[in-house]
Amino acid sequence: MAGVRERPGTFFRLSPAANGKARCFAVRRGEIDGRADVIFHQPWIRSRLALVEKGKFAACSLGSVIHEIRYGTGTPPPYLEPGPETVPFVRATDIKDGEVNLDTLYHIAEEQPKLMDKCRLAGGELIIVRSGVNTGDCAVIPPVLLGAYAAYDLILTFTANASAHFVSTFLDTEIGRLQLNLVKGRAAQPHINADEVSALRIPLPKPAKQTELVAAMDAARAERRAKLAEADALLTGLDGFLLATLGLTPPPKDDRKVFAASVRAAREQSHLNADYFHPERILALRAMEAASERVPCAKLAEVVAFIRDQIKTPGPNYLSLAHVQSNTGELTNTNEEAAGACSEYQTGDVLFARLRPYLNKVYRAEMDGCCSPEFHVLRVNNAKELLPDYLGAILRSSLTLAQTRHMMTGNTHPRLTNEDVINLVIPIPKDVAAQKAIAAEARRRREEARRLRAEAEAGWEAAKRWFEAQLLGPAQP
Repeated sequence: MAGVRERPGTFFRLSPAANGKARCFAVRRGEIDGRADVIFHQPWIRSRLALVEKGKFAACSLGSVIHEIRYGTGTPPPYLEPGPETVPFVRATDIKDGEVNLDTLYHIAEEQPKLMDKCRLAGGELIIVRSGVNTGDCAVIPPVLLGAYAAYDLILTFTANASAHFVSTFLDTEIGRLQLNLVKGRAAQPHINADEVSALRIPLPKPAKQTELVAAMDAARAERRAKLAEADALLTGLDGFLLATLGLTPPPKDDRKVFAASVRAAREQSHLNADYFHPERILALRAMEAASERVPCAKLAEVVAFIRDQIKTPGPNYLSLAHVQSNTGELTNTNEEAAGACSEYQTGDVLFARLRPYLNKVYRAEMDGCCSPEFHVLRVNNAKELLPDYLGAILRSSLTLAQTRHMMTGNTHPRLTNEDVINLVIPIPKDVAAQKAIAAEARRRREEARRLRAEAEAGWEAAKRWFEAQLLGPAQP
């Protein structure tokens, strides 16, 4: 019978599926220990948690080795572009795979006394996300990251008995994540507090052994990074192949802050934004114009339809900007969820980010789904004349980026206006064979990059199992 039956001294539960199998089990009243929920008392969970207590090293509460634990406070100030008077600001979404992703950090003004006094980072601390969809994710703050952290983070420092790197690595193992998942709950807004973090149980070898284990994991992490970097290099390297195939020369890098634009040009193009006339953008347009007899160019609105079909309730295969990697066009795992209305897309559509175009987030859809309204959904008018794979590649190219990085407006959330996007200029060779060659090379690189990524993740998961086994012994069935 589903639910709960009582008899003196015992709770009987018919649990939901546990590890794929429904189980009926008993728990004595004296063993409840403050937790009466079914999931916590499932036998497979209790047996896994018992390994911490019976492992190769004495177990202790995390609180017994914490020197200080601090909460973030306050609302985040406006995000700014990096500059001499800004500092990096670590959000929950910047913490992934046991590391702080330095590539996704936003910046805030350093002159934020209330925030900086209470939420300043010194480097070497352990940061744990305490609220939101990725509650429990943690990482060690790199020594070079001298900035601030968000209100939904916890900052921990430790006594000489425990290394922040060791604790972070353990919490990222299967048994560490299991403990975090049990305390954060299953509410719409999961959360953990300082007391719950302090109550987590960890095995604690001597500091020398912690250093040894962390060094082995650092080597495994470096191998993972190398393979991921190789995969990224394959994908970003497509730009050189694309330009060579089209016979185009990318515009030279130009960091000038002072340049001239004629009043006539500003009037003709209806723009008073100085950066719109930046030499890098002008030179990119001139390069395409010079080769136009060989490789015709067109404005984006002439060759694609802008799909604006929206749904109020998000469906499957939702994509936010965080799901799309910069410069590669590949998807990445993220805990970010849909909020509000979404745009629909179909297989073969190209999603082109309007927010922070310098991040170069362009994805050729491999399935139907819905996405953040911060994407333009582009659908080619004639797939025989313009291949979707080619469209995705050219919109990620240096030719397009040289235009978009100088067309955005707004300081806190710089965007491309609809008018500017429809007027983007792209080269479209009449010889479809050239497009097919670029599309085929894009697919080849994508497949090889995915193979490398799969190898990197499999190796990293094996390393985490090894780390756990060194502490607890072989995993029990």
